[in-house]
Amino acid sequence: MAYLDSLSGNSIGRRYDLDRAEMVMGRHPDCDIVLDSGAVSRQHAKMVRAGAIFLVEDLKSRNGTFVNGQLIAEPTKLSDGDVIRVCDLELAFHSDLPVSQFNEGSSITGMGTSSQLGVLIVDDGDAPSSHSVMAKMEVRGSTFGAQIAASPEVKLSAMLEIMSALGRAVSIEDVLPKVLDSLFRIFVQADRGFIILKDDSGSLQPRWVKTRRPEQEEQFRVSRTILKQVMQDKEAIISLDAGSDERFQMSQSVADFRIRSMIIAPLLNSDGEPLGAIQIDTVQHKGRFESKDLEVLSAVANQAGIAIENAQLHEQMVLQRLVEQDLELARQVQQAFLPRTTPATPDYHFYQYYNPASEIGGDYFDYIPLENDRLAIVVADVVGHGVAAAMFMAKISAETRFAFASQHEPAKALTLLNERVTALGVERFVTMCVIILHPQSGKISIVNAGHMPPVYRDRNGVISEPGFDNSGPPLGIMLDINYEEFQMQIHPGEVLAMYTDGIFEAPNKDGDQFSIARVKAMVGETANSLEQTGKAIVESVTQHIVGCAQEDDMCLVMLNRILSPA
Repeated sequence: MAYLDSLSGNSIGRRYDLDRAEMVMGRHPDCDIVLDSGAVSRQHAKMVRAGAIFLVEDLKSRNGTFVNGQLIAEPTKLSDGDVIRVCDLELAFHSDLPVSQFNEGSSITGMGTSSQLGVLIVDDGDAPSSHSVMAKMEVRGSTFGAQIAASPEVKLSAMLEIMSALGRAVSIEDVLPKVLDSLFRIFVQADRGFIILKDDSGSLQPRWVKTRRPEQEEQFRVSRTILKQVMQDKEAIISLDAGSDERFQMSQSVADFRIRSMIIAPLLNSDGEPLGAIQIDTVQHKGRFESKDLEVLSAVANQAGIAIENAQLHEQMVLQRLVEQDLELARQVQQAFLPRTTPATPDYHFYQYYNPASEIGGDYFDYIPLENDRLAIVVADVVGHGVAAAMFMAKISAETRFAFASQHEPAKALTLLNERVTALGVERFVTMCVIILHPQSGKISIVNAGHMPPVYRDRNGVISEPGFDNSGPPLGIMLDINYEEFQMQIHPGEVLAMYTDGIFEAPNKDGDQFSIARVKAMVGETANSLEQTGKAIVESVTQHIVGCAQEDDMCLVMLNRILSPA
């Protein structure tokens, strides 16, 4: 079956099976393929299957669809390996699912000794069959840890040992060696032990290894098939004689290291879900494990699973606090890039509003004084939001000031800015609208790079979008773009409003957007002052999204020429 493989964004690594004749991609939750990015249109593009052929078609999106870096204007046939780019998200097209492979090489984050051991997790045999299991024990999770039917003496001995070792552990790197140290004190015949945990993707990763003697410090192999079976069944298993146990006859890991006896137990969290597994084994003929040892390892594994879960939660809390501190600092830095006050330009009023979707955002606005007493009013939207968008926004701020200070003509300045942004080679683009104001004459020049045109209310109350037909593509997509300038006159009593898509695309609980039409209607309310109009728009958007999380950054900048006193 053909599929799309996500190469970037929050869904990196995710596969989307193309199992229908038509599948729509976009930001709206009802799309077949939901793309989480603020610059993506609600219904951006669609995949079409015609027999054995697959095509991608742009659905008149605002920022276009690209195949292998080329903007498409019509349905485009896809070949295996083609890369589709939708704003800052990339998806690779594949005509067939690949053969699933397991990563056999894994690094170890900690050791039971100071040696440089290595672990290979391999598929080397069928899962244990029920008739060949010499002994096994079901492990059931609970709020208080997993419970087993161990004898009081065995359970008490193991629990006291593990609780003493794990009672004060607050990090994974503290928990894991203490678990194995406890096991080696309990099982004096053990030669090797290791702990395997699942990572965020569900893959099994070796995390800690311990050996009894230095001569055993070498790479060894572990059967992924057996580990997965133990975790899936939530059953601990023991092999009293691994060499003759039919479960492990195909296991190269057993043969390579002459394992005589082994025990494997799952690590479960408080909800009974598997976190990983513990295995201990021995090569000694006289030190084979006994059936009662299964109860002991299960008891230890139960307590260890809860300790590991607690350590993971603690580490997440610490990391979250660090992230919050960094984001607060980043927010303060970003605010320093944005104007704190409106320009003190005679005969003109200004209104500004900026509210990122998270602590920091990718929207940007600025007032740039230019030669001949001109003023550049800039509103831009870096695709996406969050840390990466905010960092790029800071760069755009500096580049914009350089470009418009270097070039007198606005269109040439925007062309220069596009060249410098494209040369950065960053897989992000920027929409931008710039108004150049000549305060004394009221002359306005507008240059636009893929952004919404400003909303203009003339002195008769008529609403329009000047420069709509003169807009060029967003910055950073391609070189050799010559932007156009649109000129107009602003008279006393007239208003211009610039905004980002976080305003008009803000959805309510039913998914209905605030809409450009409502923005226009509110700008057209001539009875209000500029500040009243701006605050009314912001309040209306805020009320519109009550009960919903803010999806995108919001920015609104307005100006009007003051009526002369009668």
